[in-house]
Formats: sequence, structure tokens, C-alpha cells
Amino acid sequence: MRAPWSSRVPLAVLLLLQAAGCTDGHKPVIIVHGILDGPKQFETLSMFIKKVHPGTKVQTVSLYNNMESLKPLWRQVEDFRKAIEDIMNKSPEGVHLLCFSQGGLICRAVLSTSPNHNVHTFISLSSPLAGQYGDTDYLKKVFPDHAKKMVYIFCYNKMGQKISICDYWNDPHHRADYLRGNTFLPLINGEESHKFMKDWRENFLRIKKMVLIGGPDDGVITPWQSSHYGFYNASEDVVEMRNQEFYKRDTFGLRTLDARGDVSVCVQSGVEHTHWHSNITVFTNCIEKWLI
Repeated sequence: MRAPWSSRVPLAVLLLLQAAGCTDGHKPVIIVHGILDGPKQFETLSMFIKKVHPGTKVQTVSLYNNMESLKPLWRQVEDFRKAIEDIMNKSPEGVHLLCFSQGGLICRAVLSTSPNHNVHTFISLSSPLAGQYGDTDYLKKVFPDHAKKMVYIFCYNKMGQKISICDYWNDPHHRADYLRGNTFLPLINGEESHKFMKDWRENFLRIKKMVLIGGPDDGVITPWQSSHYGFYNASEDVVEMRNQEFYKRDTFGLRTLDARGDVSVCVQSGVEHTHWHSNITVFTNCIEKWLI
């Protein structure tokens, strides 16, 4: 009787196979937090992952925590990209990127501006991917004296663009001002043409799967369908993802990814915004199966 396969392969070869991702281990998970929070809020999510996939490396990037998360998004993207690249360089088998709220936008920009990334699955957890337009507690903390109808006046200029929420503030009643004055979201979603569009599209399409998670009881992301790339038109009716211009024009690769069958949408009712990352039902129904 021949010895088991593993006993007939030199240890050095087994180690090389493991390093190359040829064993049954799960890919490392990188977590990027949202606005006004940090790694501490993601300890429960990390525990969920390690419980169902023992041995999985889970790292929540500790950058721009709490009030620092209000810094301009392009500055944050640069530093998060460096931190994420350091983890990817140690993970030749690839990684999963799990990003919450504002962190989803940071991750979107990291994916588009990283030509050699090895992200397998990008999981966007209640992120305003198509923008934000709503009176919420978060808005009142940043702009206590401004109603949503007036925020564009502050946001769409050089001073406003130094505050992260302004970088994805998308006022449907002031479209021209948004395209002209917002230096972040219109670029990563390809709503404004720029010289990097082709490269960013190719970079984004390196991912194998994108998972979009959100729900109607979020209470912060407005409209909540922004977590699935839907957004308001000028009448504040929600236009779903496949009818958005950036989808139809395939400006950053969303339509291509969808045509590949690599966009998964998960709608979960009854979840408030700050509970997404600690809700076991959300983890079980929307996240767990993708962390392979």
C-alpha cells in the first residue's frame, strides 16, 4: 500500500504549495472601517470570521480612526492603499477586502488605483457607493447648522472637499455643481472623464467578485439603495444600478463585472447602520460564503 500523498512530498514542497495558496486554507481578510469609528468596532466581525474559518488571518487596518476619518478621502486612499498593499504582498494567494460604510468608497478607490492588487472578493458593507444625500445623525455631527438642501454650497468647493463626507455628497438637484466641484466620487465612478479612466477600469476588474450589502432600515445611507449603486434622480426617485449612466456606459467596469456574473447583491431588512458588522444574520446570509 502506498503512503499518503502528503507523506511522499518533501516538506519544502508542501510549504511552497501553501505559500502559493494551493492548500485548503482561507484567504486573509482585510477590514476597512467607516466614518467616525475604528478597529475596535470590528472585533465582533473578526470573531465571526475566525469562528467559522479557524486560522483565517483577519486584519482591520488602523488608520484614520474616529474623528481622523473626516480627513479628505484621497489622502486616506493613499495611506490605506499602502497598508493594504503591505498585507497583499505577504499574501500571494490573494485576499478578501471587507469594507464598511465610508470604508467601501476608500476600498473602491484603492482597487481602481492599484494596478497589481490581488483582491479576490470585494465585500461592500452598507457603503454609499453612488453617493449620499440625506439628513442623518452623521450629517448633523459634521454640519450641525446645515439642512441637506444647503450642504452642496459648502461641499462643492476646495474647503468642503477637505472633509470626507463632502467627497461623496451627491446632491441630485445640483448635478452640474456635483460634477464640477466634487473631486472624488465622480472620478472613481467615471461620471467625469479623466486620463486615468481606462487604467482604473482595468485595475478594478482584477477582482473576481463584488458583494453589495445593504437594506431599507439602515437609517444612514440615503438612499439606502446607494449601497447597491442605486441613487436619486432630480425628482428624488431612486434609479436602480442597471439604469445608472455609469453602469450603462460601463465607465469603471460595473456592467462588465455584472455580465460576468460576479456582482452579488444582498438585501437585509431590520438592520440599522451601526449594527451591520455585529449582526450574525448579516454575516451568515451575506458574508460568510464568500470568504473562501
